Amino acid sequence: MTPNTLNLTEIRHTLHQLAEPSGCEARTQQFLLDTLRTLQPTEIRTFGNSRNFLAVFDTGHAGPTTLFRGDFDAVRVDETIDVPYASETAGVAHKCGHDGHATILLGLAEQLHLHPLEKGRTLLFFQAAEETGEGAAQLLQTGVLDEYRPDRVFALHNIPGAPLGTVICKTGSFTCSVVSCDIELHGRTSHAAEPLKALSPYPAAKAITDELLALNQYDMERDDFCLLTLVEFRVGEPAYGVTAGHGVLRFTLRAKDDKLLQQTKVRLEEIVKRVAGATPGLTTAIGWKEYFAASSNAAEAVDRIRTAARACGLPYQEKPQPFSWGEDFGLLTQQYDGALFGLGSGENQPPLHHQHFDFPDDLVPIGVRLFYEMARRG
Repeated sequence: MTPNTLNLTEIRHTLHQLAEPSGCEARTQQFLLDTLRTLQPTEIRTFGNSRNFLAVFDTGHAGPTTLFRGDFDAVRVDETIDVPYASETAGVAHKCGHDGHATILLGLAEQLHLHPLEKGRTLLFFQAAEETGEGAAQLLQTGVLDEYRPDRVFALHNIPGAPLGTVICKTGSFTCSVVSCDIELHGRTSHAAEPLKALSPYPAAKAITDELLALNQYDMERDDFCLLTLVEFRVGEPAYGVTAGHGVLRFTLRAKDDKLLQQTKVRLEEIVKRVAGATPGLTTAIGWKEYFAASSNAAEAVDRIRTAARACGLPYQEKPQPFSWGEDFGLLTQQYDGALFGLGSGENQPPLHHQHFDFPDDLVPIGVRLFYEMARRG
């Protein structure tokens, strides 16, 4: 490949500074669009329902259509690393590496500009709102992929703890199916001096929590792996003269596949209904949000990733079990053949969403080279 004319390190640092949360990526989107236009894609599609955009590199000759995804939203975590390109947004920082993912996609765009493919089309999906599970769904809602009908879809995610540049993949579920849940319990308040006149949600909240956590099957090697994580338990308000009359429980649910996740959702609803129903006058409401479909990797797509990794001289690692986190690229692999894979970001790298995490600049050219090899092979 011809040496970059873009300074990808500076681009990654700029994206890191711009860090914006899901759905609010206005400056990030504009910077990416401005940079992308210098690479003269055949077409750029923007959408009214999101900050997503799609760049098309069309050779004009019949051939496969391949989509590559790079996300660019940040997470609501404080920036604690002392670097000159630290996040300018209070309480928001690129602690999942999406600044690096988007930079890799820009690097691929540059290679497609400098070294056009001989046939087919390459779609570059710059995705907003991945962290909330909204971005992929928003793209599908536009119907734009119905026009292009990609033959294959690919995405990567950096993997802290794995050696730099190691390609990690597997056929079938690569990431878990995940959904978040809010459970509200409504009783009645009283004066704090007369607690017996109130209907406290606490006993039901505790019983529900205990029963739900008892459903956990922690062994990832088992097909019935299922993990319910309590992220908030709150009863009452900081009003010392008032007995608690309202409670909120928040959980994340995850399983190896969507079928088991749906079964777990049903069990949760049954437990909440039964436990709350044992307390006359206590009412409940359950809300579901931030759904991530399991990323289901097609065998042929995994073969292409493995072949490209070897052509680039990169070590390849077959992962025996899925990652327990969710990734909304799974919605695309439900609709189109493709695969999500991991790219090691260093054995001494802090974990994803850790305050000290920072995407390694040395990984960007590796990701660009790998993506371009995959695109070149169709």
